[in-house]
Amino acid sequence: MHGDPLAPVLLILLIVLAAAKLGSEIFERLGQPAVLGELIVGLVLGNLVLLNPDWTLFEPLRAANVTGGWALIIDSLARLGVILLLFEVGLESTVSEMAKVGTSSLLVALVGVIAPFILGFGVSYLFIKEVPADVLVHLPSDFSVMNIHLFIGATLCATSVGITARVLKDLGKLQTKEAKIVLGAAVIDDVLGLIVLAVVSAIVSASITGSEVGTLSLVRIAGTAIGFFVVAIALGVLVVPRMLHYLAKLRTGGMMVISSLLLCFLLSWLADAVGLATIVGAFAAGLILEEVHFKEFKETIHLHELIRPISTLFVPIFFVLMGIQVRLETFADSSVIGLALGLTVAAIIGKQMCGLAVVEK
Repeated sequence: MHGDPLAPVLLILLIVLAAAKLGSEIFERLGQPAVLGELIVGLVLGNLVLLNPDWTLFEPLRAANVTGGWALIIDSLARLGVILLLFEVGLESTVSEMAKVGTSSLLVALVGVIAPFILGFGVSYLFIKEVPADVLVHLPSDFSVMNIHLFIGATLCATSVGITARVLKDLGKLQTKEAKIVLGAAVIDDVLGLIVLAVVSAIVSASITGSEVGTLSLVRIAGTAIGFFVVAIALGVLVVPRMLHYLAKLRTGGMMVISSLLLCFLLSWLADAVGLATIVGAFAAGLILEEVHFKEFKETIHLHELIRPISTLFVPIFFVLMGIQVRLETFADSSVIGLALGLTVAAIIGKQMCGLAVVEK
C-alpha cells in the first residue's frame, strides 16, 4: 500500500490554519490587526528549527524558490490566497469611486516611490562601502558599489498591496476615503515600482555586460501597465455586463461566484502576461464587478458574501507563509543587523511621508 501524496499537505494546512486563527485571536484581543498575528505565528513556525535542528517540517517552505513536492502546493495555495484577498478588496470599491481619488492616489504613490528610494539609497550608501568579495568573484572587476545602492533603493519602492489591503480590511476601514486613496496608491506603487526596478535592473545589467541602457523596454513596460488598466476598465464597461447577462440564463447553480472568479483569474493571468503582478489583475477584476451586474442571477446573497468563505480559507495561508520565510539566523551577522535596522527606519519614514500625503488629501 502507498500513502496518499496529499497527506503532507493536509498536515501543513492543519498546522498553518490552526496557528493562523490562534495568532489572529491573540492579536485581535490586543487591539491589533489579525494579519499581524498570522505573520508572527508564521515567523515562529519557520524558525523552530533554531531551537531544535530536528524540527525541519517547514524547511521546504523556507527556500528562496519553492520548486516541487508538497511545498509547491502550499506555496500555490498561498499565492491563490493573496489573489482572492485583492479581488475581495476590489469588490468593496468601484471604478467610479477609485476615479474620484485617482489624482490623490497618484500623488501619494509618487511620494511612496520617491521617498523610500532616496532613503534606501542613503542607508545602503552609509552601510555598504564596497562590493562583497564573495559577490565580486561573479562580476566584472570594475563593478561599482553604486549599483548595489541603486538596487537596494529600488527594493524599498515596493509596496505590499496584500498587507495594506488586509490591515485596512481587519480594521473595517475599507469604505473610508483615506482607505481608497491608500489602496489606489498601493496599486499605482506596484506599477511604478516595477518601472523603477526595470530601470535599475537595466542599469546594473548594462554595467555587468558593458552594454548601454536601452529605453525601449522601459517604455514598453510603462505602456503595457497603463494599457492593462485601460483594457480592464473597458471590459468592465462594455463586455462584463453583457457576459453576465447571458451567464445568468444558465440553470446550473453557483454561476454567480464561478463567473466572478473566472474574471478574477483571467485578469490575474493577463496581468502576469504583460509583466505586472497577478494581484493587480485581481484587484482590477474586483473593481469592475458591481452588484448591479448580478441582478439577473438567481442568488439573492451579495457577491462579497459568497467570496468571503473562500478567502477565509486561503488568505491566512499566504500571511503565515510570509512569516515562515523570515530567516532569523541571518541576523547573527552584526553588519546585517545594522543594515536591517537602517532600512527599517528608512521604510518607516518613507511610509510616514505617504501617510502625511494621505492626510493632506
